[in-house]
Amino acid sequence: MTDTETAVQPFTADDYAARMRRAAEQATAAGLDGLVVMPGPELVWLTGYRPTAITERLTALVLRPGHDPVLVVPALEQPDAEGAPGAAAVELEAWTDGQDPFARAGTLLGATATMGISDSAWAMHLLGLQAAVPGSRYRSLTDSLPMLRAVKDDAELARLQSAAAAADATYEQVVGLRFAGRKETDVAADLARLLREHGHEQVDFTVVGSGPNGANPHHEAGDRTIETGDAIVLDFGGLKHGYGSDTSRTVSVGDPSAQLREVHEVVRAAQQAGVEAVRPGVACQDVDRAARRVITEAGYGERFIHRTGHGIGTTTHEPPYMIEGEEQPLVEGMCFSVEPGVYLPGVLGVRIEDIVTVTADGGRRLNVTDRALHVVE
Repeated sequence: MTDTETAVQPFTADDYAARMRRAAEQATAAGLDGLVVMPGPELVWLTGYRPTAITERLTALVLRPGHDPVLVVPALEQPDAEGAPGAAAVELEAWTDGQDPFARAGTLLGATATMGISDSAWAMHLLGLQAAVPGSRYRSLTDSLPMLRAVKDDAELARLQSAAAAADATYEQVVGLRFAGRKETDVAADLARLLREHGHEQVDFTVVGSGPNGANPHHEAGDRTIETGDAIVLDFGGLKHGYGSDTSRTVSVGDPSAQLREVHEVVRAAQQAGVEAVRPGVACQDVDRAARRVITEAGYGERFIHRTGHGIGTTTHEPPYMIEGEEQPLVEGMCFSVEPGVYLPGVLGVRIEDIVTVTADGGRRLNVTDRALHVVE
């Protein structure tokens, strides 16, 4: 067991209670009367409760300043909710089939309340609440409180560091395997197996983009047989201790071509520039600008076709986003990817990605594997 693993301790009911208080305070600052949190990443982060099955039955956490948090749950799922780590910090309201859960939840809102609601809320649940409380209004939780989960505390950082270390160990092992003559799906299966062997409870994605498939940033591993001379984009991650990993490296099967060497060096320099731009107070868009400038000046600007980065936490994609137009300043404790890429249709793609956390005076990579162009067999 590593020192990082030793540092990962369970969250307590007090931790969840503090998060709920902070969320209610942020709701007030955003001009909301409270929050309605449905099953999804926010509910997990606020209460530790992840319903075993997300169904048409209403589950909703209602947070209002000056009121105790209430979690409305179907009676048949009440035992699971009572076993959640943050259960002691909420009042449980169970409803049975045949009762109207929206009427019950509606009594918690207020007749003319403006509430933030989870982006993951089902339309039927939102409409049910509106019917129960006709004067209520709702705003997207992400739009209203985009930074709700963005700044991580030490316990969260320990989980992200552990997940990143597991992803790094996965990369170090997978590059020792044979690539040529195997299908992309074979390598993807290796990545998934290794992530689990290194402690991931959930594998979210295993991108293996070989040769021309690498020019599709979100290529799904397929039946293409990997050939000597291919560039391969490897992008993989998932959840460990409930927190995400996400890293990308590009490798060459056999000696790389001059074109691959050139493009890879451009992307490596761009990724370095993006990381060096990270420090408190800098706007998110400036990280994107720093990486994009390098690629544009090298003549590949039109081939960098996505944002430079995304936040990471209880999900692998969440605010903040490193993209032009995002003026949110970086804050110590934020964690996000820095992952520029260049994609040449029909030829190859190159992407390099690390998770970075904002420190008091800059940024620190959580992923530390070599970013040089690695040659595999």
